[in-house]
Amino acid sequence: MITKIEGLIAAPFSTQDKQGNILYDRIPLYHDLLEKNEVSGAFINGSTGEGVSLTQKERMKTAEYWALAAKQSKLKIINLVGGTSYAECIENARHSEEIGMDAIALLAPYYFKPANAKALVEFCAKVAEAVPQMPVYFYHIPVLTGCNISMYDFLKEASTAIPNLAGIKYTHEDFMDFQSCINFENGKYDMLWGRDENLLSALILGARGGVGSTFNYAAPLYYQLIDAFDNGDFEMARKLQQQSIDMIRLLGKYGGIATGKAYMRYIGFECGEFRLPVKNMSNEAYQEFEKDVQGLQMQDLFSKL
Repeated sequence: MITKIEGLIAAPFSTQDKQGNILYDRIPLYHDLLEKNEVSGAFINGSTGEGVSLTQKERMKTAEYWALAAKQSKLKIINLVGGTSYAECIENARHSEEIGMDAIALLAPYYFKPANAKALVEFCAKVAEAVPQMPVYFYHIPVLTGCNISMYDFLKEASTAIPNLAGIKYTHEDFMDFQSCINFENGKYDMLWGRDENLLSALILGARGGVGSTFNYAAPLYYQLIDAFDNGDFEMARKLQQQSIDMIRLLGKYGGIATGKAYMRYIGFECGEFRLPVKNMSNEAYQEFEKDVQGLQMQDLFSKL
């Protein structure tokens, strides 16, 4: 039986100093922040966590610190081990199993790209079979991987080829494909929505869990949104989703993904900067950003330290 994760799964930022060194000793504090805000899990070493910008050793050490921090908590930790080399993926997967990760996730190879669903499944199966007792998720984010294969087609191939496939982190806007995946084999797989700005739309289609970067610093907003939806208060749910959108628009205004660390700074949890080539916010820009955030008038909806 596949255990489905309900609620919010945060995608943590990497914690770095000004020289780009990982501050591993901040990970237990980060874990406590998520736990305090009732987050269900953490999806580590992903896009938000700069997994593709870290070395193999850094990814492994990051996973070790998260595993240790979550040892006595209820947080489920999913470690993204995927990349372009299945040999490295297998090394990461086995290490994840050894340290007690709850699950691993795989990414489509983004240099030599798979031609079709069957080729993608063959790559993923190569890694999954190395850890047959671990739940395996696929991370679908075609905007970054360039792999635009239908996840419904992926599931049709993977359902027999990958026995330990648990589900998909679905970070794409194809709602038809997403709904088909939710209903595949009577709802067998754990379909985790990955676009915070339209979580409400995914809830309507049947999603019960999501993975997102904004859950790090605005978990209360999304839990109120989910509660409003569950209680049939769709007017309030739409209002809260719009507040999410207004908040996320500032990411684009101030340069993209690195703005997420500015939000973390705003709530009082410093994460440092992103590694190149991601552009970071200047101190001058942060002053303007802070004014814009205050203008959102959603102070009570941000995560609490």
